[in-house]
Amino acid sequence: MSAAFQLKRVFERLDKAYDYSTWHWQPDTPRDYVCIGAVLVQYTSWSNVEQALARLAEAGALSLDAIHRMAPAKLARLVRPAGTPDTKAQRLLALARLAADHDGLAKLLSRPADELRERLLATRGIGPETADAILLYAAGRPTFLVDSYARRISSRLGLGPDGDRYAIWQDWFQGALQADVEAYQRYHGLFVLHGRQTCRPQPRCTACCLVDVCAEGRRAAGAT
Repeated sequence: MSAAFQLKRVFERLDKAYDYSTWHWQPDTPRDYVCIGAVLVQYTSWSNVEQALARLAEAGALSLDAIHRMAPAKLARLVRPAGTPDTKAQRLLALARLAADHDGLAKLLSRPADELRERLLATRGIGPETADAILLYAAGRPTFLVDSYARRISSRLGLGPDGDRYAIWQDWFQGALQADVEAYQRYHGLFVLHGRQTCRPQPRCTACCLVDVCAEGRRAAGAT
């Protein structure tokens, strides 16, 4: 059974089990909101990010252009709910400078995908996962976003590549799945929803819609 077939079956079940409309990045989500959130969500929960985003909105600073004009100390105070405020303020300012250097976020995101990714990765505090979140959800490029949820769920299902590097996992997903922005966005969101609610570090296998096709789930079911 091919990886493509197995992943399709997995995503069909996840799509029935979860309400994708609850996912925080939708096709009409503003690009600035995506970019700012992608930086703030590093090493914290989305509920904390929402608090920081609300504070930025109240201050009229929910855009990279506004952030670019803001003093680091003030920005750090606003994003404090997302944790490590000084670090995240500096990372947001670096991304805002990158956008300003390209005459705005829209022009930056219009760069060719490989070039855009390279420039994002060269920016302070932006690694592959954050860069690909921006590419996928803000720039609308078909790049598969690999995170801890995607790895955990796939590994428990007995799927995935030989190797642990980000690029290896991304190549594996993109080799198994047809390049499609909307599908990649949805797949990532469903993985996160499933990983948060059911396939947690301590999995809730009895409530899992994938238990019968999951190697770890079958073992857990056999032990009960």
